[in-house]
Amino acid sequence: MAYDTGTVLFAFSLTVLAGLSTGIGSGLAIFAKRTNTRFLTASLGFSAGVMIYVSLVEIFVKARHSLEAALGPFQGYLMTTLAFFAGIVLIALIDYLVPGYENPHELRNVEEIPDQDILLQKKKLHRMGLFSALAIGIHNFPEGIATFVGALQDPALGMSIAIAIAIHNIPEGIAVSVPIFFATGSRKKAFGLSFLSGLAEPVGALLGYFLILRYATDTLFGLLFAGVAGIMVFISLDELLPTAEKYGDHHIAMYGVVAGMAVMAASLVLFV
Repeated sequence: MAYDTGTVLFAFSLTVLAGLSTGIGSGLAIFAKRTNTRFLTASLGFSAGVMIYVSLVEIFVKARHSLEAALGPFQGYLMTTLAFFAGIVLIALIDYLVPGYENPHELRNVEEIPDQDILLQKKKLHRMGLFSALAIGIHNFPEGIATFVGALQDPALGMSIAIAIAIHNIPEGIAVSVPIFFATGSRKKAFGLSFLSGLAEPVGALLGYFLILRYATDTLFGLLFAGVAGIMVFISLDELLPTAEKYGDHHIAMYGVVAGMAVMAASLVLFV
């Protein structure tokens, strides 16, 4: 399956922008005195709405069509379903292997970080930040493949996925930068490490690029897309929505979800 250079560069650019949005979260955390929890809740809900809708309505369907064309109706649908749940198992396993206190999805408010001289040593905070950066890299790797593959197949769809993942990456930037900042007192180090942790997404895109160019078939494309749909649904249900609920009003989170679904639906209709 051949792709022109412009399409490949566009897909890769979207992946880079989505990954480096961790820097936005870092900036919000280390330059703000208080966390805007209402905005954060609505944003996380919005991202979850986009990801759930696009995964179940668009990505899963595209994957099913590809696999049914290659394998037949029954086997194609079966493989789509299995790949969807395989994506869920993969990202769940990654989450399980990352300790809770170092997990980048265990978000903290800026004002929740206490005086390290009293409650936490600088060394422990620094270690927490480094491990969070590593964990984010692990989590962002499959997200980079998702954004890149989506943009190659459908630029409008890829843009929607990139926006949703970019919003999702903002609190991850907070999780890295806050402990590093309070441990070192350096905004530059906190921002830099958070920013660099997002580079795992374009690395994932590069892997996707070489795999797709060498081994691309309808079957591989369908399996990848179905797995991506599972990953995005799991991230939404396990990470985005619980975090949105924790840091804000339930209704704000749900309004964000509905708004995200509506925007995603509108964009898909407009670009049919």
